[in-house]
Amino acid sequence: MMMEKPDQPTSGGVPVTEDLVAELVAEAEAGFDVDALRRRGGRRPLGAAPAAVVPVRLDPDLRAALADRAESDRTTVSDVIRQALRAWLDVA
Repeated sequence: MMMEKPDQPTSGGVPVTEDLVAELVAEAEAGFDVDALRRRGGRRPLGAAPAAVVPVRLDPDLRAALADRAESDRTTVSDVIRQALRAWLDVA
């Protein structure tokens, strides 16, 4: 069986003890209410439908300029690309 090692915490900082393991086992054996489980985050939708990933090749100078713009705007590279495409294609 597992020995108690309070100097080896879980990622949440809680020591893994025999009591904790027994409590978690009992909880699992009793079953979980799936409807009560919290939905985890994930990416926010960008529109009405799931977004598609579109790979594109950039030369090093363009990639550096893109990264600089994203940093100066305090946003992501993807967001800068989306903004630029919307402006260039006249799409809202």
